[in-house]
Amino acid sequence: MSRLPLALRRALLAAALLAPAGTSACASASGAARAAAPAHRIPTRLADSTFWRMMREMSEPGGTFRSENLVSNETSLQWVIPELTRQVAPGGVYVGVAPDQNFTYVTALRPAIAFIVDIRHQNAMQHLMFKALLEMSATRAEFLARLFARAPLTGVDTAASVAALFDALARQPPDSARHRDNMRAIVDRLTRVHGFALTEAEQASLGCVYGAFFGQGPELTYAHSSECRDASAPWMNAMRMGAPWPTYRSMMSETDSAGVTHSYLGSEARYRVLKDMQERNLIVPLTGNFAGDKALRAVGQWTAARGARVTAFYVSNVEQYLFQQGDEAQRFYQNVATLPLDATSTFIRSFSGPRFVYDPNLPLRPQSQAGRSLQLVSSIPQTLQAVREGRVVSWLDVIRLSRQ
Repeated sequence: MSRLPLALRRALLAAALLAPAGTSACASASGAARAAAPAHRIPTRLADSTFWRMMREMSEPGGTFRSENLVSNETSLQWVIPELTRQVAPGGVYVGVAPDQNFTYVTALRPAIAFIVDIRHQNAMQHLMFKALLEMSATRAEFLARLFARAPLTGVDTAASVAALFDALARQPPDSARHRDNMRAIVDRLTRVHGFALTEAEQASLGCVYGAFFGQGPELTYAHSSECRDASAPWMNAMRMGAPWPTYRSMMSETDSAGVTHSYLGSEARYRVLKDMQERNLIVPLTGNFAGDKALRAVGQWTAARGARVTAFYVSNVEQYLFQQGDEAQRFYQNVATLPLDATSTFIRSFSGPRFVYDPNLPLRPQSQAGRSLQLVSSIPQTLQAVREGRVVSWLDVIRLSRQ
């Protein structure tokens, strides 16, 4: 695309931005159009004070969810990455939810900035923990050793596979002294180096999250309940008695349908992309309800003011819960409608459960061998058009608009 005349590049971009909402995203996003990243005024680096102010001023009061979500359970999250990288131009604005699965999408899509919006304030603290650890760790091996409070890994180099890294990690036992030292270093990095004014409660939340990674190791799962949460909750006990949950290690080892790993720990190159974005303060965690009146709209206002577009929005299965809560699904779509979009803007969502096997209206096929989840995509403009036309009144309507 860089070889095309400037006038042609501008024409391609204008055509994409002016395409009507009903235009097929696949048809609009030709290879040439995808290569033409939108022109914008997003900073290449945010000052520490700006990052912290955005975290505070764009967020809403924290809420609760039924689980802590320290680790994803979406085993098929990488299956849609090949299509996403063909369709979504780098250099846009990424919006996501939940913990570090966002890093895998970010390193694949290469946005100019990423906002992670989650109703749980602890999720923002978990992202600050990852930020500090990534900044302090030059390599994947260093990151894993710090994340799980182990001695430096031996027998691996920057070309090591994910399996080799975790095998090396298994040879190093958890070290409580390193855990204490690393926790102090995390807080010091955030408060002294960056100048973030963490409250005592936020530092305690950081301790709970880091303690879970230390205590459970790479076998940490979605079903884990930390000391910050009432572990006697019936729903949590029911989760523990269910089928085995994917671990942090297994999630990092997942691939797409062709066996290609896109994990942010899959290669040193991907890790460096993530580390660089963290060092430039370009992954901004916010606390907010998708159906709330502030966080998502604030992201849209910030993006529009800089002439940019939200090109990818990872919603996981949040819509499923919003449809169970009165009019919150409709309020969510009203919020999304305020975001600056283009014809390639794409929802990424997860669908789980046995229903897809039995419903003839959902001709979906299992993806990962674990079969726990399906990862789906849909055009954001087309989804909003269906909402306006009254064709989206349930979670299954959303799934019917999606494709694998």
